[in-house]
Amino acid sequence: MIKNMKWTREPQNYIIENNKIEIVTLPHTDLWQRTYYHFRNDNAPVLQMETDEKFFSFIVKTDFSESCHRFDQCGIVMYLDSENWLKASVEYENDEFQHLGSVVTSHGYSDWATTAIPANIKTMWYRFSRREDDYCIECSQDGKIFSQMRICHMPEGAGKIKFGIYACSPENSSFRAVFTDLKITECAWKAHDGQQPD
Repeated sequence: MIKNMKWTREPQNYIIENNKIEIVTLPHTDLWQRTYYHFRNDNAPVLQMETDEKFFSFIVKTDFSESCHRFDQCGIVMYLDSENWLKASVEYENDEFQHLGSVVTSHGYSDWATTAIPANIKTMWYRFSRREDDYCIECSQDGKIFSQMRICHMPEGAGKIKFGIYACSPENSSFRAVFTDLKITECAWKAHDGQQPD
């Protein structure tokens, strides 16, 4: 599937081979819009493919063994434009813990939901699933058992979308992010079985 992916924003240093992508981040690269910090950062490298398929899942394994500075991060992304996107990643914090989290940005404002995980975790799988204009982000440490991180609605994500991977270093740092095992499957996020109308 990598051959169908195109750079929304191309990094200076990267390698693409077989089913593996490496991105070397540049300092002061990030994705964030306004909320709390008030700044607007929109310069992180993003590699995506385009689809109008309404039901599917995208899975990727990330390796961030070299992350070593606050906020170093890499993960999945659905970048529609500068004011409408979502991402999920592990963000380095210190030698004791890091943040597993997700950001949904809608109409120019970002939120950030996180949970602290041990600093010795250096790989993470993500599964990004679409059901029309609703989305689910899950994570896994073994690529087999996935846990829900977030369900969200994206008003601008009802038609053709772009989705894929990103990496960045918001502060004065740089690291090598590695992405492997990329694949698209039928939607693993099944229709709700319970309260109507489903």
